[in-house]
Amino acid sequence: MTPSVIPALPAIVLGGSGYVAGELLRLLAGHPVLRPAAVLSGSQAGQPVEAAFPHLAGAYSGLAFSAPEDLPLRLAESPRAAVFSAAPHGASAPLVDSLLAAAARAGTDIRVVDLSADFRFPEAAAYEAVYGHPHGAPHRLSEFRCALPEHRPAAKTWAGHIAHPGCFTTATTLAAAPFLALGLVEPEVSVVAITGSTGAGRTPSATTHHPARRSNLFAYHPLCHRHQPEMRALASAAAGVPVTVHFVPHAGPFARGIHATVQMRLDQPLSAAAATAVLAEFYAGAPFVDVSPEPPRLQDVVGTNRCRLAAAVEGNHLVVFSALDNLVKGAAGGAIQWMNRLLGLPETAGLTQPGLGWL
Repeated sequence: MTPSVIPALPAIVLGGSGYVAGELLRLLAGHPVLRPAAVLSGSQAGQPVEAAFPHLAGAYSGLAFSAPEDLPLRLAESPRAAVFSAAPHGASAPLVDSLLAAAARAGTDIRVVDLSADFRFPEAAAYEAVYGHPHGAPHRLSEFRCALPEHRPAAKTWAGHIAHPGCFTTATTLAAAPFLALGLVEPEVSVVAITGSTGAGRTPSATTHHPARRSNLFAYHPLCHRHQPEMRALASAAAGVPVTVHFVPHAGPFARGIHATVQMRLDQPLSAAAATAVLAEFYAGAPFVDVSPEPPRLQDVVGTNRCRLAAAVEGNHLVVFSALDNLVKGAAGGAIQWMNRLLGLPETAGLTQPGLGWL
C-alpha cells in the first residue's frame, strides 16, 4: 500500500513553540500521511501557530496552539494518532504520561516519539544521576526504546514508543557504531563536535545570544556534557561490551548543524579506503546516511534528514567525520523517520527535501 492511499493520520506535537517543534511542523507540512491536529503550548494556548513560526505562513492557517486540557478531546476524535514530544527534559515525561493515560481512556491507539532526554535511559536512577531531579514517569520507562532507526532494523515490529537520541549522540553514534559493532576498534571513543546555536533552544542565554556566538568558537561542558552518558550507552550497545566515551562539545558561530570529529584506535590494520568501505557497507540500506571520500561540509546537509560520513586513517588511528542538521536528522527529522517505521509507512515519507545549499 502506498502513502497516497493511506488515510490521513492526526499528529499531536507537545512542547509546540520551540525550534524543534517548528521543524516538526515544517516537515509535517509536506508529509503524505501525518497531519498536525493539535500543537500544545501552555504559554501560547489559543494563539495562531503561524504567529510563533512566521516562516510557516500558509501551511497551518486556522491552527492555534492547544492547552493541555484540550488534548483528551483531540484524542477522542480519532482511533489512531502519532505523538511527538518536543517538550524540555523534565517536562516531557509527565506530559507524555498524561497523554498515554488519556489515550487509554479514549481507546485511541497512539505511538509516541519523545525528543527530550526523559525516556533515553532504561532506569530512573540513570536519568536522575545526569539531570539531578526525579524522573517524571518512571513507570513508563519500559514502554520506550532509545535507538537510532539505522541501528534497530527489527524495530519495525516494535509496538511501544521511541526515545530519540540527542543530536550530538546521533552524529557520534552513526560515525562510531559500524567499527564498534564489527570489532574493528578498541572500546574507546573520543569526540570533538561543534554545534549551532539552535541546539540550545529558543530562549537566549549568555552563550547562545547572537553577539556571544558570532565570529566566536568555544568549548563548553568538556568531558561532562549530559549527552556523554547517552553516547556511552548506545556505543556499548553497538559494541556488545562497555565503551568509554570522551566528549568535548563546542559552540559554533552558526545557527544549524553539527560537525563531529570522532576518533578511535584500530585493532587491526585498515586503510582509509577500507574504512570508507566499512561505512558504506554498514549503511547500504540506510536512506539517510551518505558516505563520502572527502570530509563533509555542513552546508551539504543543513535542512535535510541526512548524515554525511567520511573516514581518514593514519597507522592505527581512525578518524570518522560526521555532519548533520541538529534540528532535522538530530531531532525532528529523525523523529518522523522513527514514526514512519512505527506506523509501517515508508521510512522516507515526508523526509526527502533537498538541502538549503546556502545560508
